[in-house]
Amino acid sequence: MTTKSLWVIPISAPVQQAPFDLIQTILSAIEAEGEALQTGDVLALSSKYAAISQGRIVMLDAVHISPQAQEIATRYHMNPHLTQLVIQEADHIFGGITHEFNGVKVGFLLTHKNGVISPNAGLDRSNIPSGQVVLLPSEPYALAEQIRKEVLARLGVKVGIILTDSWLMPGRWGTTGVAISTAGFYPIQDERGKPDLFGNPMMVTQRGIADQICACAQMVMGETAEARPIAIVRNTGVMMTDERIDVEDVAIPWETCIYVGSLTKGAL
Repeated sequence: MTTKSLWVIPISAPVQQAPFDLIQTILSAIEAEGEALQTGDVLALSSKYAAISQGRIVMLDAVHISPQAQEIATRYHMNPHLTQLVIQEADHIFGGITHEFNGVKVGFLLTHKNGVISPNAGLDRSNIPSGQVVLLPSEPYALAEQIRKEVLARLGVKVGIILTDSWLMPGRWGTTGVAISTAGFYPIQDERGKPDLFGNPMMVTQRGIADQICACAQMVMGETAEARPIAIVRNTGVMMTDERIDVEDVAIPWETCIYVGSLTKGAL
């Protein structure tokens, strides 16, 4: 069987700073690039772009600071308004660190939010006017499923959906792509029980297909002023499905995560 080449097609879209029609904007942007979605494609969409469409923008100065937030902000050299938002948004806070950049101390909290372990509950202050912060999308798996159904209804094509974000790999410089939510395809490929090159059965490997596709998409979407919040990923070979995908299908409890579990409950 011949393996098809993987195609990753970046799509530019208008910069947004207030709620907007996400579905129409996506479809118009794809058409303006002279592209068209095909059945089997995976549509990767910036989670921040999706969050802005929902109005998930907060003015930092308007956030009331609790005594707890002030104490944590002081300890880790953080903006107390941002710290309060992290407390409100995070499902769990593990702790924090302070990092010095160009002589300025900047702090971060490590959190668990919607099945993803990330700094500051995924709050983002980049590519948005100063003084504002963008929260993660509300109900991201429901949103991904809504986009999938709208594309099917309007275009008659079955596609997969990924809401993408950037993630810091433990122990490594730099960010890579991570799927905040998915719809329309199975995000995990279970290799357990399959033989390796020497006939040995695989014991624990489950491939994070959604995250791998997300990393490919992030390569062309960019992180700064590119204004490419959308990418079409073609010939991934994913197994499509109409079943509803949810956080339980991709995320494990943080207590059993080899990184966090070992450094907290399993610390030597």
